[in-house]
Amino acid sequence: MTTDLSEGLTTDHSKAVADAAHTHGTGAADLASSRADRRASFALADFPVPTGREEEWRFTPVSRVAPLFDSVNEGLGTDGVQLTVVEAPEARVEIVGRDDERLGRAGKPGDRAAAAAWNSFHEATIVTLPAQSVSSTVTSIRVEGHPGQQRPSASHLLVHAEELSEGIVVLDHTGPALLSQTVEVVVDDGAHLTVVSIQDWDAGAVHLSSHRMTVGRDATLKHIVVTLGGDVVRLTPDAEFTAEGGSIESLGLYFADAGQHQEHRLFIDHAVPRCRSRVTYKGALQGEEAHTVWVGDVLIRAEAEGTDTYELNRNLVLSDGARADSVPNLEIETGLIEGAGHASATGRFDDEQLFYLRARGIPEDEARRLVVRGFFAELIQKIGVPEIEERLMAEIEDELAASMAALEAVSE
Repeated sequence: MTTDLSEGLTTDHSKAVADAAHTHGTGAADLASSRADRRASFALADFPVPTGREEEWRFTPVSRVAPLFDSVNEGLGTDGVQLTVVEAPEARVEIVGRDDERLGRAGKPGDRAAAAAWNSFHEATIVTLPAQSVSSTVTSIRVEGHPGQQRPSASHLLVHAEELSEGIVVLDHTGPALLSQTVEVVVDDGAHLTVVSIQDWDAGAVHLSSHRMTVGRDATLKHIVVTLGGDVVRLTPDAEFTAEGGSIESLGLYFADAGQHQEHRLFIDHAVPRCRSRVTYKGALQGEEAHTVWVGDVLIRAEAEGTDTYELNRNLVLSDGARADSVPNLEIETGLIEGAGHASATGRFDDEQLFYLRARGIPEDEARRLVVRGFFAELIQKIGVPEIEERLMAEIEDELAASMAALEAVSE
């Protein structure tokens, strides 16, 4: 059974916070500055060390991620994780030095952590889907932390879908880690690429990741983020259209337990005419001091006529003591667009839905499980990788079982 909560969420201001800010044009008072003017640089010195008072860091537990703000010269190394790649027969995998001219094509770092990661790696992994190839299998990249080693580290990955290629690349993060990561995704003209990034770290892990993406003429990118494990996980996917006719579908699923901080900050730059973007992120959280943050920034530049964009965020709070922050921002510099909008909602279980299920003989714990499964099911089915979909449903079941056990313990 699937239960749709998209219209049934309400905001509980005592335990959940949902903010909405947008502007149609530049210079609005509720935004610190236009996203078009935000700093981007490969130089670490161009980014002061964050204090937590900056707009882009105000939700982040800065003290817990501070070790990742320095470059390799100050102690950020490159040996804290191991990458294992199982590529599709059609794909090509290379290990290259940082001076490889293909690196850096997807844009400059946009914050201190991304710049530190960029300046720290010695070797990068490049996964290429050759022009006009169609991958027969998924290319899997496992990023695994070394047990017992919590040294700050950095890594860099480039996924390049050449012209008219098609394929799926899955990044799977596991184990313990203290990792600052940069991921470049370049989708050339006419290519169709799906990238899935799963954060399933062990307890105690800290992960900052900058995904910088470019989408060419008539190309499509499906970018999927799944965050389940780790103590602090902060992802900043930035996407830019470089030619007309491009399309981006950005999907996200996250589930935070007690003490976890999960933060997703997106930016989609409609810099050219007649491109399309759709953003859908859904999260659930439970336990004391569980905290999720979703910030969705969309910029439609003056020259981006014919843009069609929409972003949606939904959060389901399962227990007391949890907090969800949701901030959609829409900045529009031209009125000649097909459409633009956003929606955000954060709330608890809908009592009417629970009553409906219990009135039909379904026990309360099973009714709650069905509601949460329904909340996530539609999104999971859009991933398009059956083994990933099955794994996520199983992990959500495990999260719910832990939630039910905690509720029973409290009731006793």
